[in-house]
Amino acid sequence: MTKSAFIYDPKMTRNILREDHILRPMRLRYVYELLDAYNIFTKDNVLIQSPRLANRDEISSFHQTDYVDAVKDFSSGKNLERQHLYNFSDSGDNPTTTGMYESAALSVGASLVAAETIWNQNTDVAFNAGGGFHHAMPGYAHGFCIFNDIVIAIQEMVAQGARVAYIDIDAHHGDGVQHAFYDTDQVLTISIHESGDYLFPGTGQVEEYGKQSGRGYAINIPLAPGTSDKTYLWAFKTIVPPLVMKFEPDILATQIGIDSHFADPLTHLKITTFGYKKIIEELKSLSPGRWIAFGGGGYDMSAVARSWALAFATMSGVELGPTLPSVFTERYGLQHLYDVETTTTDPESDANPMHIAKKSIQTIQREIFPLHKI
Repeated sequence: MTKSAFIYDPKMTRNILREDHILRPMRLRYVYELLDAYNIFTKDNVLIQSPRLANRDEISSFHQTDYVDAVKDFSSGKNLERQHLYNFSDSGDNPTTTGMYESAALSVGASLVAAETIWNQNTDVAFNAGGGFHHAMPGYAHGFCIFNDIVIAIQEMVAQGARVAYIDIDAHHGDGVQHAFYDTDQVLTISIHESGDYLFPGTGQVEEYGKQSGRGYAINIPLAPGTSDKTYLWAFKTIVPPLVMKFEPDILATQIGIDSHFADPLTHLKITTFGYKKIIEELKSLSPGRWIAFGGGGYDMSAVARSWALAFATMSGVELGPTLPSVFTERYGLQHLYDVETTTTDPESDANPMHIAKKSIQTIQREIFPLHKI
């Protein structure tokens, strides 16, 4: 039976970036409450693991020390006239807030706890829904992300000799993680996302496939707006399993953002909860027995709660009933685990997304597969 850990503490839900900011940490509480309403935490194979604060040295293993110190200053209201040097601004994507250093350090610490429980084989699966900040760069904040908990956790596992396959299904390209491992063959990074031609951060083209010893170990699958479950799953199954199986990782790491959902206000993909669950099942089939998962994007609160509950249940080998528990329904008004209203697709509307996906796939098969002798 799969042993799984859900990394959570109510402190992870409290940092408000700005009252009108679209990233709302409260979404983590909804995921926890829904799983709790399903009684998943009473299962013998499931546990709740408390996070910890990452220390300065751990954070600085990826981030420049001047940046780490600046974030700490901004967090306590000091030196705010310098915030623009690190891509912070009051009205932009990355506002400075009181306590933001501690909040970001807690996210990093939660991912390190997840990595430790996996590496020590205390659990088979660990999910930090409060992590997944894949845009953060060594010296600046980027795309709602302050510290890159994913990179720091993976670096810790690599330092202990692990080969890590990282798969990013967020609608946005995982640029910060790609940047960190672009020149190494110890980490395989795969990002399947809405094309940077249409969406932040504007990167993640197929031609970005690594350098030096990392040549061929950065994989990008850009997709067109309007991509549905069918096209997405076809692209995923065609590219991801052959590369992961050839790589033979010790650990699977995944960023499972759900901003690919058709109701998400920031993106233009058309993934449903049905398709999302199938993607998680595909990821599970690729796990070598140790799997660390991070949260990520997701800005429709209903989609986040339902999808990440589905994801953790799938990781844990638990089947959730399609009708939401009454306690959750009474509290939030939601009734169904899976989408009731879904997008409608027809051959004509699917034609362009499939055409773009095929171009990405053909390029990967032509340029990258031979580097892996596939």
